[in-house]
Amino acid sequence: MSVWHQMFDFENYGELLVLVRNSLIAGAALGLVGGLAGVFVAMRDLPFAVHGISELSFAGASGALLLGMNIVAGSITGSLLAAGAIGLLGTRARDRNSVIGILMPFGLGLGVLFLALYKGRAANKFGLLTGQIVAVDTPQTTWLLVTSAVVLIALAVMWRPLAFASADPDVAEARGVPVRGLSFAFMIVLGLAVALSVQVVGALLVLSLLITPAAAAARVTASPVLLPLLSVVFAMASIEGGILLALGSSIPISPYVTTISFVLYVVCAAVGRYRTRRWGARRTAPAPAPAPAPA
Repeated sequence: MSVWHQMFDFENYGELLVLVRNSLIAGAALGLVGGLAGVFVAMRDLPFAVHGISELSFAGASGALLLGMNIVAGSITGSLLAAGAIGLLGTRARDRNSVIGILMPFGLGLGVLFLALYKGRAANKFGLLTGQIVAVDTPQTTWLLVTSAVVLIALAVMWRPLAFASADPDVAEARGVPVRGLSFAFMIVLGLAVALSVQVVGALLVLSLLITPAAAAARVTASPVLLPLLSVVFAMASIEGGILLALGSSIPISPYVTTISFVLYVVCAAVGRYRTRRWGARRTAPAPAPAPAPA
């Protein structure tokens, strides 16, 4: 079989499409969660935190796999432990990065240990690193949808004060906004979002759902309404497109999701640069000469 057919094989595609109904539903929910949470990840400069939490999420999922427990529950548990530790111990950026730097190798090492002890199917091990949402079953879908609802409700409740605290924390704190409490609450919400995203692209490439869509949207708009909207659209396009492309291949879903999100970012970056140059040219254009006075 050629490399092209390994990557893109649409034979009997209609029959296979029925098998990923749960995956498409879960993907839509995860796109909504990742797109909205990613806006605050970008505003608060937390990409490193996302990666750190994903390592503990990987460890939790690996431990659950070893013990024969629910993998999604294990992933959520690991993410919440990491998010809580970062939120409590990392109040300042320097302290936060130190905590994340400690958690990342610990979580990765713990996850590798659990996978080495696991004697089941190798595909289950590989899926925790690269994602396996094409095989999502009904119980996993229920877990994902319930957790997504919790994240969305939490974001809706704290959206306005969190946006204020993210844009200007000093002024927000002076006006009575509980900046520290919001920061910790968002870390917990971020932990849940990371655990959900790990189910799609695995622990290694989770940034493609929680960073890239929001970063792409920020290149073309600064509107407080359009930015989260475009971020959600890009995240959903990456997830659903990745599922549909991976359906007819033997390759994990993560390369498709990450490639789509990267292409969207490149296009948005090009559009943003073009608009900036065009605006700059308009501002520097010489003013038209005044009309001569009538004789």
